[in-house]
Amino acid sequence: MNEWTHWLPVALVEAVDSAPQAVKLLEQDLVLWRDAQGCLAGAHDRCPHRGARLSLGRVCNGQLECPYHGWRFDAAGPCRHVPALPDFVPAAGQRLRTVGVREAHGLVWVRLDGEGAELPAFAAEGDVRLRKLNCGPYDVAASAPRIVENFLDMTHFAFVHGGWLGDRDHAAQADHPVQHTPTGVMATGCQAWQPQSNRLSSGGALVDYTYEVTGPFSAVLTKRPDDPGLGDYREAIGLFICPLTAETSRVWFRLAVADFESSDEALRAFQHTIFTQDQPVLESQTPKRLPLDPRAEQHTTADRVSLAYRRFLRESGISFGVIA
Repeated sequence: MNEWTHWLPVALVEAVDSAPQAVKLLEQDLVLWRDAQGCLAGAHDRCPHRGARLSLGRVCNGQLECPYHGWRFDAAGPCRHVPALPDFVPAAGQRLRTVGVREAHGLVWVRLDGEGAELPAFAAEGDVRLRKLNCGPYDVAASAPRIVENFLDMTHFAFVHGGWLGDRDHAAQADHPVQHTPTGVMATGCQAWQPQSNRLSSGGALVDYTYEVTGPFSAVLTKRPDDPGLGDYREAIGLFICPLTAETSRVWFRLAVADFESSDEALRAFQHTIFTQDQPVLESQTPKRLPLDPRAEQHTTADRVSLAYRRFLRESGISFGVIA
């Protein structure tokens, strides 16, 4: 199994409407559209006739029409109409190279090849007590694995997110267990003292975190503030990454929060502040691709989660965005 067999996000659901939508994934140019019933369809963005970009065309009665000669293709891939030969019946091989497409967590997901794994889970999706909201996309000049590793790392809070998620007087990290799972790794019992763990926090609190890698380029954290005034709940943040190239990525966050009072703009602004503190540091890292050889970078036991993630990538045969 490799990255081509995994479901990966490429666009917000609302971005794909009645017009063809060009997207990129794993250095592949793709086109998305909706058929006559409104169902998603996806294919490589190249007409098999003369190689024109299909995303420059249009959708006619649910069929994708090439902008060059008007060939039309249905959602399953076969060519159904050649305007230059109205009575011509296209051969079975005259078809698009389609990809798997699904909708979940407010995003469009694509699988380039094979049967692969299930979609990355986001358990909070079904919790009606929590409000769901997507943030992004963010285009980042960093590899997807570097971004996941940053998401799993609590030891940078005191320095990158000082005054928000941490401070220098509370930089020490307690030991916590890390285990391997079928989809990646999970770290439980992670704790961090935070001046403001979410937009509604009125003061500092000790926050309990659980991190779970749900796919090679996705992860979810859940957190419960140690503050009775905030109620008995666990909020969640999902990180979903589209690897555009081996060293560039498009990032979305999926929030599941107990705050039903703040505006969408206010919630997104808080998440924007946090991630744009991370972004310049991520883009400064060299090499841009995550090195999987344990000798390539120096480590301590505080890096146990990221080391487990690197081992997962190595054992899963993931080659995109990493240095073996």
